[in-house]
Amino acid sequence: MNIQTKTRMTRQRRVILEELKNMKSHPSADEIYLVVRSRLPRISLGTVYRNLQHLSRQDLIRILPGASGQMLFDGNATEHYHVRCTICGRVEDLPGRPILHFERDMVGKTEYEILGYKIELVGICPDCKGREKLEQAG
Repeated sequence: MNIQTKTRMTRQRRVILEELKNMKSHPSADEIYLVVRSRLPRISLGTVYRNLQHLSRQDLIRILPGASGQMLFDGNATEHYHVRCTICGRVEDLPGRPILHFERDMVGKTEYEILGYKIELVGICPDCKGREKLEQAG
């Protein structure tokens, strides 16, 4: 966990966190903004972005790299892995439990100070695979 003082949960942060946790996808800040605006009509995209950064620093959410440099946000802050489509960039959670003791087992095998790890599988999502088959048939 980051060494930071916990700050208060403002209404804006609470709504952003609630909406992100309700989303089963890994949305961009723009997508979160559109959803949050239905509850907080006067909120700005900049405010959503700043609060997402803050929630990430507090280890309440995760930030994932998206296609073409865009950041995606994950409301599930527990240890888990992802699968990413190499065609459309869609990211989904992988079922299953994290690999136990992986970090501990790596200590001493490198001169790096291990801060954590991320595992992501890559492949082609069912939607893109279906489109690929249609294009081949047509």
